[in-house]
Amino acid sequence: MVVRLRLARFGKKRQPMYKIFAADARCPRDGRHLEVLGYYDAIPEKDGNKHVGLNIERIKYWLSVGAQPSTTVGRLLSQAGVIPRGIPTPLGFKSVKNPEKWARKEAAAPTDEGADADALA
Repeated sequence: MVVRLRLARFGKKRQPMYKIFAADARCPRDGRHLEVLGYYDAIPEKDGNKHVGLNIERIKYWLSVGAQPSTTVGRLLSQAGVIPRGIPTPLGFKSVKNPEKWARKEAAAPTDEGADADALA
């Protein structure tokens, strides 16, 4: 039995709310699941942020026993720092298409904020 960490859609029409859960890969998207591991609110709130709640201990457990995250859940987990950055695939993680550009972008992000503060002063 292959276990996947994936999203199930809840909420109203045009107001999606997702639950992150562990499920058998053969079950349908909103079907039977093994355990609820968190939530993801895809619509930004008034503060402009999308809200994510994760049960990190249980997610690490499921990853340790071989559960495979879906692409979206893998992206959310990498942004939360639970798994390394990259695109999750059944065989591991693919590297970023252009690692030099990605590294420059990450390195330039903190310095740009400081440069903007100096320019405003």
